[in-house]
Amino acid sequence: MSRLVLLLGDQLSRSISALEGFDPARDRILMAEVASEATYVRHHKQKLVMVFSAMRHFAGTLRAEGLTVEYWRIEDPDNPGSLDAALRRAVERHRPEAVILTEPGEWRVLEMMRDWAETLGPPVEIRPDTRFFARIEDFARWAEGRKTYRMEFFYREMRRKTGLLMEGDHPVGGHWNFDAENRKALPAGHRLPARLRFPPDGVTRDVMAVVEARFGGHFGSLDGFGWPVTREQALEALDHFIADALPWFGDYQDAMKRGEDFVHHALLAPALNLGLILPGELCLAAERAWLEGRAPLNAVEGFIRQILGWREYVRGLYWLEMPGYAETNALAAHRPLPDFYWTGETDLRCLAEVVQATARNAYAHHIQRLMVTGNFALLAGLAPKAVEEWYLLVYADAYEWVELPNTHGMALFADGGLLASKPYAASGAYIDRMSDYCTGCRYDPAVKSGPEACPFNYLYWNFLITNETRLAGNPRMAMPYRTLAKMAPARRAEIVAESVAFLDGLSPAQ
Repeated sequence: MSRLVLLLGDQLSRSISALEGFDPARDRILMAEVASEATYVRHHKQKLVMVFSAMRHFAGTLRAEGLTVEYWRIEDPDNPGSLDAALRRAVERHRPEAVILTEPGEWRVLEMMRDWAETLGPPVEIRPDTRFFARIEDFARWAEGRKTYRMEFFYREMRRKTGLLMEGDHPVGGHWNFDAENRKALPAGHRLPARLRFPPDGVTRDVMAVVEARFGGHFGSLDGFGWPVTREQALEALDHFIADALPWFGDYQDAMKRGEDFVHHALLAPALNLGLILPGELCLAAERAWLEGRAPLNAVEGFIRQILGWREYVRGLYWLEMPGYAETNALAAHRPLPDFYWTGETDLRCLAEVVQATARNAYAHHIQRLMVTGNFALLAGLAPKAVEEWYLLVYADAYEWVELPNTHGMALFADGGLLASKPYAASGAYIDRMSDYCTGCRYDPAVKSGPEACPFNYLYWNFLITNETRLAGNPRMAMPYRTLAKMAPARRAEIVAESVAFLDGLSPAQ
């Protein structure tokens, strides 16, 4: 029986379920770089280079094993332009007796696959993506009957299931998480590790030229591209993180510093979400570092929680709630995205720093995303769909299954609290405490009103005022709303007036 296996651009794992039982004598693989996937959002140029280069390297690895790979490069003159056209052309040419797929990471692609099952001709088998710790149906069973889905409880179940950082039925160290120990600002003079980057090889340089020529108008720069594009590089990057960055990752994972784009973060998510390295490999390497005394427990647990807990959790929630999840707008936020999200040109130094770093690297760490660009979007009432498209577009590790819950639920509270127990809203004091961004900024985080005041300060209280009927009953918002209740009407009016003036003065993106 001859079979055609379609591998998507984020399924670059030799252990992918679609390749199980592959017969090199009869079966063939289809891989395609297509314009529709490059442009459904105008992806950061570095993401396009990373994906296309990694695909080409992976196809080369498969061919070296003797597997037949039909491959479409984006620059091929007769490139079919879409996954649908590429697959239908391959089916017509090769007449396979079956088409084998691994379930995708995005709802829109699953809808395409369901259409193939009905219209393609040969039987279509969609296999589960076994690269995750939990299958989609496992999360659905856990979520059944719950009104809200709190990651902490799912994470504990995953710890028990995998045995990671467990002593029998109990967590090592006596606590399920050590988040309280992981919120330190960088002390003066703290040495940050030099980060491992991978100079582009010939394949990557060829891709860079094509991307610059065809997608030169997309966001970001290709200067300094250094992401791993092979499994060997991804494993090398993991070893580097474990040895040089993990020991301090826990303490300073929330810290931000001007000119330091990576701090102690792993920088492994782009390779992980492509499939070049597997989540179990990351977690076991971190646990081994703790067992061998090479990294403290708070760092190791914090890192494992991001993968075993948060990453698995947001994927499960995405598939449980889609497609309706993307349509909710619980806080009725409709303001357009300001142009500084694209240009980085703003007097708010924190936002300028993060947007400019994102343009340089197709990367920002989770606190920069949540508490700077995300916090501003929340306080300013930016339209969820516009913000979510921006996050999906600008980051090398962004795929809708992971980006949408993080942005829609965590950053914007647009799902009304299905994911997060409260909005992650903060004034300028938080950014000042966790970074040096405020130093030299034209705004002062210690000033509450007037032209020198940090806009995050009055926008924070304006957010509470605007959403009082929606949020005042939230137990975790009780303290700020008690403070707001004591505020004089004149002060409330002043806050609203300053906020309206500031927000109306923003230039919308073109």
